[in-house]
Amino acid sequence: MGKKKVVSESEIQDLVLPVANDVLCVATKFLGYDRIMVKCQDGHERLCRIRGKIKRRVWIREGDVVLVSPWDFQTDSRGDIIWRYTRGQVDLLRRKGYLKL
Repeated sequence: MGKKKVVSESEIQDLVLPVANDVLCVATKFLGYDRIMVKCQDGHERLCRIRGKIKRRVWIREGDVVLVSPWDFQTDSRGDIIWRYTRGQVDLLRRKGYLKL
């Protein structure tokens, strides 16, 4: 079997855009383990967890722009972080008009 190969951030070059009810947010406070408080573009502040797939591959710090998928039953207060954008990707999002934070 062996260990899963860790993919570095430079190898992740796909730009994931928000679809359906996904929201662009900025990480404001790291609460420990896999929980982060984020400030979203729709005006809500959500307690989000980092999905395991992301947790093993990239580090998320305060001030990073992330893509959040709100939960179905606590839409305004909870969500899952599904992607973290690099600085170059954030600049591209601003130029295209997706990011207004």
